[in-house]
Amino acid sequence: MAPSRKIMATEYKSKIDWWLLIILLSAMAVSAYVSAQIIFANSPAMWLLAITIGIGIVLPLWILLGTGYTLQPRYLVIRSGPFKWQIPVTDIKSITATSNPLSSPALSLDRLRIEYGRGSALMISPRNKEQFLRDIEALRREAG
Repeated sequence: MAPSRKIMATEYKSKIDWWLLIILLSAMAVSAYVSAQIIFANSPAMWLLAITIGIGIVLPLWILLGTGYTLQPRYLVIRSGPFKWQIPVTDIKSITATSNPLSSPALSLDRLRIEYGRGSALMISPRNKEQFLRDIEALRREAG
């Protein structure tokens, strides 16, 4: 009997649809413009500047750069901007392909729906979907 291989943590970035990238970049550009107008107008409402920069620039950038999925030996860790989910591999019931547009930690409609626990589900969009599926199935076999 061959010894089981040690599975290391593997990170997968989210696939990004071009149209979503354009929407997020446009929102950031509008927010940058509004922020510049507030600064140049020497407005007393500087609190508005902080809100505009935070919500309109930092959050979309954080989501764009920080959406990814990490397979650890016992967990699937999903991050999207300030949000994080940690799903035990043994709790995963099924993984199916979908293009459901509902809000989820995925930057593409080329998604995988992961059902876990007692009726919970998340959709993700790893860039290398086939490799992700092979790796998570290997983890599920070893954990099960």
